[in-house]
Amino acid sequence: MEHKSLDLVCFGRSSVDLYGQQVGGRLEDMGSFAKYVGGSPANTAIGTARLGLKSAMITRVGDEHMGRFIRQTMQAEGVDVQGVKTDPKRLSALVILGIQDETQFPLIFYREDCADMALCEDDIDENLIKKSKALLLSGTHLSTPKVAAASRKAIALAKKHGTQVVLDIDYRPNLWGLAGHGDGESRFIADKNVSEHVQAFLPDIDLIVGTEEEFHIAAGSENSLEALAIVRSMSKATLVCKRGALGCRVFEKHINGWQSGAKGPGFEVEVYNVLGAGDAFMSGLLRGWLGGEDWPTSCAYANACGAFAVSRHGCSPAVPSWQELEYFLAHGSEHRSLRFDPVLNHIHRTTNRNKEYTRLAAFAIDHRHQFIKWAKAAGKSLADVAKFKLLAVQAAQQEAGEDKGFGMLVDDKTGRAALHQITSTKAWIGRPIEASGEFPLQLEAQGDIVEHLFDWPLNQTVKVLCPYRLDDDEQTRKHHEQLILKLDKACRFTGHQWLLEIITARDGGVPAFEQVAPIMQHFYDLGVKPDWWKLEPALEDTYWDKVGQIIDQNDIYCQGIIVLGLNSTIEQIEEAFLAAAKQPWVKGFAIGRTLFAQAAQSWMQGELNDAQAIELMAQKYRLIIAAWDNAQAQK
Repeated sequence: MEHKSLDLVCFGRSSVDLYGQQVGGRLEDMGSFAKYVGGSPANTAIGTARLGLKSAMITRVGDEHMGRFIRQTMQAEGVDVQGVKTDPKRLSALVILGIQDETQFPLIFYREDCADMALCEDDIDENLIKKSKALLLSGTHLSTPKVAAASRKAIALAKKHGTQVVLDIDYRPNLWGLAGHGDGESRFIADKNVSEHVQAFLPDIDLIVGTEEEFHIAAGSENSLEALAIVRSMSKATLVCKRGALGCRVFEKHINGWQSGAKGPGFEVEVYNVLGAGDAFMSGLLRGWLGGEDWPTSCAYANACGAFAVSRHGCSPAVPSWQELEYFLAHGSEHRSLRFDPVLNHIHRTTNRNKEYTRLAAFAIDHRHQFIKWAKAAGKSLADVAKFKLLAVQAAQQEAGEDKGFGMLVDDKTGRAALHQITSTKAWIGRPIEASGEFPLQLEAQGDIVEHLFDWPLNQTVKVLCPYRLDDDEQTRKHHEQLILKLDKACRFTGHQWLLEIITARDGGVPAFEQVAPIMQHFYDLGVKPDWWKLEPALEDTYWDKVGQIIDQNDIYCQGIIVLGLNSTIEQIEEAFLAAAKQPWVKGFAIGRTLFAQAAQSWMQGELNDAQAIELMAQKYRLIIAAWDNAQAQK
């Protein structure tokens, strides 16, 4: 299988899961929901991609917002989506689910004539199957004639091209028409017709995975060992039986009691949410199996991934990254509830980011008190400031909108329309949360930070400018530290990335460059781990060496550093870039007044029209980008 460029192609169910965020009650009593990609094959495609496999997906989604969400989320997770078809007539599938208690997990399937159940033989990309080591099917896509025919064709193509076939029995009686809409959590209803239908597929499968109840339906017997023996009589496949807290057993040949199957270590964790545990288990199992590991090791991966899933909220979001799984297998956890382990949570959060940047060229227009000052001097209003910021967005997009590293810093107070416009693009977005021009630091948010951030789209990075020096009085330092700690905790809770901008310069004075590395270390010592640092533009290599060493020693999962401008000239910034670009942690820049100050003041005074202001900003932005690229080329 050396010629195979893909590890796995997953076939079938994809949906949007709306997960109740209140735990311990009925769906009727839940008031808010988190949105995730769902559907067993889609979950496994994401899970295996997180674990380092090259996975692809064959499914259908609707030609609407949720369909785009499914496609874009899988793509961001690293899944090959060329086999994802858009259905112009049907809606994407939807599931509403919740965590009622340790044994009840109510869910409602909205899947009548949904997009993924319209998959047909013509939707199957033979090339995807040809270049994949394995094809994963789920029981749901055996349940109706159309999808069963598509599944048969996929199996035939797999056999033709030497691709191994995996079946996740994935039995949901509701999806076979055996339970009502209100009984979506039902796991087993015996049915002779279903058993016979599934059995017709078994001879062509290489690996069959299911719970004891799922093997019951596959075999038509409710005795687990007997059911496994019946399936064995119909298939030469390796059988993997999931047994909940008892772990799993792998049977490559005859079934001679549970002890005849291989097993891996189990992990004692709190059962918080069983939904999605099987998909996480499958992800770990396939990571081992397709990676050439033996069955005990593959089972260890599978059981550990299942342990993460039962301890977290959501299905695909709960699956660990490969780095997280490696850490857990090596070190374990002091927490029976893994979702409360701060080390694992940090690795999970940072290694599962939707995008990692190697280059960031950000145009910053999040300044507020400067714009208000200029508008007042020119007799202009806040509406004029808002209009100018839209011109800045136009200039930035015109110059770098297609650049993969394009970004902007935009505020909500004086640039709301600009913020909304740029947030709907693929650009990196930073949004300030601090009150502009205040010392000591104050946040614009009134009251609880989490409540404030709940209104922010998740693609907005929370930016906070912290005026901090080690020689500030103790009261000021403690005030700043407490605010930053609260913000760090709030962003971890809401899922926002955040950027900590350290400013040591005061009142236009010279920055205390020698303090920056010790300040960063101090915040790390407090437990603060921002996704980004934004730092003053020193010219000395030693400065950048020291701040890079601090990140090396404290957070290897940091996104990196971006350089700020301090209203310097383009020539001064070019010089700073030459020093900064030598430090691998420096990913780019966020420059503001150097780009817009002249255009803003001249435009407000009536000396420039809209087109002239746009061109002036675009021209300067072009020079700054060129300066960064030149510095990168010379490092």
